[in-house]
Amino acid sequence: MEKKNTITAALVYDFDGTLSPGNMQEYDFIPALGKSNAEFWTASNVLAEEHDADPILSYMFMMLQEAKEKNLPLKRQLFVDSGRNVTLYPGVKEWFSRINAYAAERGIEMLHYVNSSGLKEIIEGSSIAHEFKNIYACAFLYDKNGDAYWPAVAVNYTTKTQFLYKINKGVESVSDSRLVNRYVPEEERPLPFSRMIYVGDGTTDIPSMRQVKYHGGHSIAVYDPSSEKGREVSEELIAQGRVSHICPADYREGRKMDTIVKTIIDKIYTDHQLKLLAKERDPMGDDGSSCAL
Repeated sequence: MEKKNTITAALVYDFDGTLSPGNMQEYDFIPALGKSNAEFWTASNVLAEEHDADPILSYMFMMLQEAKEKNLPLKRQLFVDSGRNVTLYPGVKEWFSRINAYAAERGIEMLHYVNSSGLKEIIEGSSIAHEFKNIYACAFLYDKNGDAYWPAVAVNYTTKTQFLYKINKGVESVSDSRLVNRYVPEEERPLPFSRMIYVGDGTTDIPSMRQVKYHGGHSIAVYDPSSEKGREVSEELIAQGRVSHICPADYREGRKMDTIVKTIIDKIYTDHQLKLLAKERDPMGDDGSSCAL
């Protein structure tokens, strides 16, 4: 296949429930508190409801509060170390190199991003952290001793859409609010939404999946193959027109996820070639737009 005018595309993933089963806090942090997962998340949700607070900020506050009460250190390196224990769905480790190679054969540079309400520090410790161009996720501020003391970034469903625009415009900084709001014609943006693929599983992903789909990109809702409830949620999303595709969170070669993404890559390539052809003029100087039908 001809490699012509290399273009850039992006796969943007949620993390918990999308690349990894469960929530990343459940591997080390919650067990260290001596609580069950249900106890921690129920208390966090009750806190949010009682104070009409953001659920993401509530869980981050709960982590700080519970650690303080139990005299547990919350150091950045401990979070990173915890990331090494995060399990991944089948095929995830091999996924990136295979998809990158497939895209490269079509003259496409495929970039990968995380857009997650989980903790950036834990994701950075995972075995696949090096695969991502950038990780947009919740993070803490740390004092001079390396102890977490306040949320630095809280990623909820609205913030996720903000990070999509950062990717769209090539803005890497989380703190930037100037460049991301600067007007840039769509055709001049480094990563048009039409060349984005958003992969998510939960309610915090719905606005992002809808946004990418609305702007001509593709959104995929994945679900745990062992979860009937997860499959039902995904089926509801596609019935409502919020996503383009649904499939199990199985990233092995030849599985549905693999087929869907490769087909989208083929479409991105074809759309780009058609766009180039539309710009070409024939020897008579006609741009082709006046062909008689």
